[in-house]
Amino acid sequence: MKFNSMFSPIDIGPMKVPNRFVVSPMCNNYANTDGTLSDTSLAYYKERALGGFGLITFEATVVDVRAKGGANKACLYSDHQIASFKRVIDVCHDAGAKISVQLQHAGPEGNSKVSGHPLKAASAIASAAGRNTPESISREELYELIELYGEAALRAKKAGADAVEIHCAHGYLVSSFLSGRTNKRVDEFGGCFENRMRLPRLIIESIRKRVGHSIAILCRINSTDGVDGGLSVQDSATVAAYLEDCGLDGLHVSRSVHIRDEYMWAPTVLHAGFSSDLVTQIKRAVSIPVITVGRFTEPHYAELMVREGRADLVAFGRQSLADPETPNKAAAGKLDELLPCIACLQGCVANMYAGKPITCLVNPLLGRESEAYLPKTPSKKVVVVGGGVGGLYAGWLAGSRGHDVTVYEASDMIGGQMRLAAYPPGKGDLTNMVRSYIKKCEQFDVEIKTNTPVTTELIQEVSPDAVIIATGATPLVLPIPGIEDAGLIHAVDLLDGKETCGKKVLVVGGGMVGSETAAFLGEAGHEVTVVELRDEVGADVISEHRKFLMRDFDEYKIKSVTNAKVTSFFADGVTYSLADNKEYRIDGFDSVVLAMGSRAYNPLEEAIKEIVPETYVIGDAVRARRALDATKEALDAVLQL
Repeated sequence: MKFNSMFSPIDIGPMKVPNRFVVSPMCNNYANTDGTLSDTSLAYYKERALGGFGLITFEATVVDVRAKGGANKACLYSDHQIASFKRVIDVCHDAGAKISVQLQHAGPEGNSKVSGHPLKAASAIASAAGRNTPESISREELYELIELYGEAALRAKKAGADAVEIHCAHGYLVSSFLSGRTNKRVDEFGGCFENRMRLPRLIIESIRKRVGHSIAILCRINSTDGVDGGLSVQDSATVAAYLEDCGLDGLHVSRSVHIRDEYMWAPTVLHAGFSSDLVTQIKRAVSIPVITVGRFTEPHYAELMVREGRADLVAFGRQSLADPETPNKAAAGKLDELLPCIACLQGCVANMYAGKPITCLVNPLLGRESEAYLPKTPSKKVVVVGGGVGGLYAGWLAGSRGHDVTVYEASDMIGGQMRLAAYPPGKGDLTNMVRSYIKKCEQFDVEIKTNTPVTTELIQEVSPDAVIIATGATPLVLPIPGIEDAGLIHAVDLLDGKETCGKKVLVVGGGMVGSETAAFLGEAGHEVTVVELRDEVGADVISEHRKFLMRDFDEYKIKSVTNAKVTSFFADGVTYSLADNKEYRIDGFDSVVLAMGSRAYNPLEEAIKEIVPETYVIGDAVRARRALDATKEALDAVLQL
């Protein structure tokens, strides 16, 4: 497919953007504690500029010191922060990218413990259970804040920014004024539509007063809030048209407030363009350029959106984290080398919420970009034991750094647990990661040998300089009566096609593997019951993923028994005890599937270390946990070679 539309230039106000690929603003917690951009920030943004993105939007940048909701948030509430922004903007300009700085007050979604000030919002309505109830911001504070936005925009201009973007989405402060659901005011900022739009209008006027038309002004809005009483797409189209009449140069259309964040941080089950019909309605309402965002990974549907006039630019948020070279690879026709975002949410969203620097399962170099350019050590012969994603990443990275690498896999199939994780409903994109790692190994002449168990004899024969052990994990089999001789099916064997189930199935274990296996069976028409020790199924599944998983449970009528400790197994069921210490039996199933977890599989370390002292153990071979840890440890190991 040709991407002619995506590689055509476009004007947004006074800013000429060289192509339609946009890096969306993403909180990364790389900034210094004084709000200045750090060396890590510089390396991060520079890499994406070099990767070919035409417009890079800097992360939500705080305009008011009282609203700084995290220790490592970028800020422009003080002149001393300008120089650090200029340093980063200059290197991005040198690489050919245009820069927009998103200006934000988090409002009810902030963090009063960090800022030392109470949360503020249009009205005193908590954004969600467990969040502090904000104070209704006073009229005097509002007029002061309007000036702070203008001052922050002027600082962005002095730093060399080509544009600023006012954050009016996701339930943050400005967003809380736009919707009658969160705005219950009776002053000039509440009530009718004109009054609810007063705040963004005055902010735009404040910015124009200071920067004129020397830089572009954009707003990020929701296409819909996604909640009853919130902004509908019809409301948002009207908001968009109103903002254009206020002199806005462009729009960045996102979706949802935080309590519907499955449509903000779209998990794997959602694909590119899932909000396209909503964006189309916004685009139809305005004549200024519209940026669309939402789970864009490969550029094919993005090209259609621009080609059909349904959007003007496309923001690749998490995809720009996974592969900062996405535009360059599209331009060169090398999309088979693309590192795809698999929307796992493990290192980006989870770390963002925790106030930690964001990371990426697919791209462990995220936030560590400068380490990719560390001096290469003399070439070594390296053996990688295990062909899961940890082993594949170690092999590829070691190969790219000039080492002679062979990856050994005991089975006939590469990909390990990640390959099997792609089988449950909505998880097919995980296969893309495995395939991309294989391609990267091929690109750097890494040899992959399947059906080759590693033994000490093989290590002695090959005589490597270094060994990386990535043997992964095996199913956990607890010493429960009947577990060995009841003819149970392991979930991994079921997903791998090595076993089949009857119509009526009991899944023992309702963690991520068990609950996703249940959904896999339910989708195929099996009658499924899950028995789980904890008080809910899918307790270890990231919340945005879990919402869709529980939808599957409802749709496929999957039953669950929770707080149940299994005490014995039979060919057609189990006995279990509850909190009342009474024993119960559930039986009559055609098949019983075991999904009680995993345990580290590392039978070789001690023997190999006696032969090859430079031996590293990574991933589940250390202990069974997330793939995020495996790829991160693979990076750490290779950089020590």
